[in-house]
Formats: sequence, structure tokens, C-alpha cells
Amino acid sequence: MNRHATAVWKGTLTEGAGTLDTQSGALKAAPYSFKMRFEDESGKSGTNPEELIAAAHAGCFAMQLSHFLAENGTPADELNAKAVVTLIPGTGITESAITLTGKVPGIDAAKFKELTEKAKAECPVSKALGAIKVTLNASLA
Repeated sequence: MNRHATAVWKGTLTEGAGTLDTQSGALKAAPYSFKMRFEDESGKSGTNPEELIAAAHAGCFAMQLSHFLAENGTPADELNAKAVVTLIPGTGITESAITLTGKVPGIDAAKFKELTEKAKAECPVSKALGAIKVTLNASLA
């Protein structure tokens, strides 16, 4: 299985701008620029690579965990996963920190922790991010 996205960039790093398109159409001519990436702390002016990595990581982790929970006989009612990707200019991406709140009827805290750690380790995006620190803070609602 292959998935693709396309980036078009025009201009210099600091003055240029670009657009992103994804195969699914979820992103279509989504704008991105140096300002959006490094200066707009609100994150409202457009997307950036780190935001997209965070979305991929949160989504992948939640899907992987849902599988492990179902295999355990304790399917989740809801998994709310958030990933925060840290970029340090001049250094690069250093961390992806996942925070999870789960509504999982019938599971005890120890088994929940075991399965969340397993999902963190086995999620394909976590594996792809092997060069950086990946952390997890998970709790039951």
C-alpha cells in the first residue's frame, strides 16, 4: 500500500509559500509558509509539516490502540489522542508527545497501561519516528 501527498513551493525559504495536496483530498491546496511554520504560534494561518506529523501520529496511535483493546475484549467507546510534535529551529524535530484519554468499559488501569504502551511501540508512525523521543501520557476517563 502506498499513499502520497504533493508539495509545491515557490520562492525563498523565508519569503516563499507553498501548497499541500493529499491523495485523499483531505488537503487540497492547503497553504504553508515559513511564517506559518515558525512565527504563527496560534497555528491558524495554515498547516506545516510538524502539524501533519502530529495528526498522523495521533491517528495511527488511536487506531492501533483500538485494535489491541478489541482483541482484549474491551473495545473502547472513545479514544481521544493528541500528539504534540516539538520542532527546535536549528536542531529539528525532537519529540512527539501523545496524550490520551480513553473511555474503555470493563478494563482495569494496569491492562489499559500495558495496551497503551504496546500501541505506542507498535504503531507504524511511532516506528517511523524512531529517531526522536516518543512519550505517552494515558488515562481512563
